Amino acid sequence: MLQQTQVKTVIPYYLNFMEHFPTLDDLANATVDQVMSHWSGLGYYSRARNLHKTAQILSHNNNRISNNSFENTLFPITADQLIELPGIGRSTAGAILALSLNIKAAILDGNVKRVLARCFAVSGWPGKTSIANKLWELSEQFTPDNRFKEYTQAMMDIGSLICTRTKPSCQNCPLNNQCIAYNENVQDIYPGKKKLKPLPTRHQYFYFILNQDNQILMEKRPPSGIWGALWTPPSSDYSEKDKRSLQGILNIDDDNSIYLDSFKHTFSHFHLMIHPIKSTIQSNDTSRYNLKEDNTHWDSIENWLSRGIPAAIRALLLKII
Repeated sequence: MLQQTQVKTVIPYYLNFMEHFPTLDDLANATVDQVMSHWSGLGYYSRARNLHKTAQILSHNNNRISNNSFENTLFPITADQLIELPGIGRSTAGAILALSLNIKAAILDGNVKRVLARCFAVSGWPGKTSIANKLWELSEQFTPDNRFKEYTQAMMDIGSLICTRTKPSCQNCPLNNQCIAYNENVQDIYPGKKKLKPLPTRHQYFYFILNQDNQILMEKRPPSGIWGALWTPPSSDYSEKDKRSLQGILNIDDDNSIYLDSFKHTFSHFHLMIHPIKSTIQSNDTSRYNLKEDNTHWDSIENWLSRGIPAAIRALLLKII
């Protein structure tokens, strides 16, 4: 959950998630929909899908990794074994080994990147391979031969509490004597920033269709892509042709539709302009719709709010109630 998300945002999600899935088996045996419902609003939903897949691999022990490295052990104990699991990269693997098993392993999360870049004046954006390699060399070089857990936690804490992105508390930093950026008063130029390009904007229609029982029709999105494995209203690209095509599939038209206020939802790589349309029909017969029945479902708004839906769709449903 802490990948690309701040601690203060994560805490309530984490506590709720652990309450519903307190053990590995609980998470492994849950449905994707149950897992996504407790992740809804955190974004980067592939993290939840990968976490669920990994729990199933470790719990059921019936899907062998390519090198059969888990043949005789429930939990992987090397970085190479961990990296083979869905959603676990080099730094996450290092953190798992150091913090949960007290095994020596380097990490390089965003906080540690910032500390090392400032302390050793490593110029350039850490997302660039050559810069990341330099930071990994430093991380491995300074990871001690004992007390791995304490060192790893300390490095992350220095980055999150002292060596912050803006207004770092350098006077309180235990590394300030050797920190090049501090001693040269150039903390603000490290680490280097990525050159940002303007995000493109996409437009889509979303149909909120209510039946005579005040239920809304939703469809489950494919497991990959934006909002993967989440439920959303039927949607189409923003064109008159695509809109008419979707209206034909849904057996509705503009006469029984209301155009709600459009709004923008931002992803990491583009803006999505959502154009919601609310329609009311006098039927709840799913067979009338030329949609995949196993991926479509009628339910009350209250029930949809407890399932795996994106934050943007949740906000719209709350307005419709």
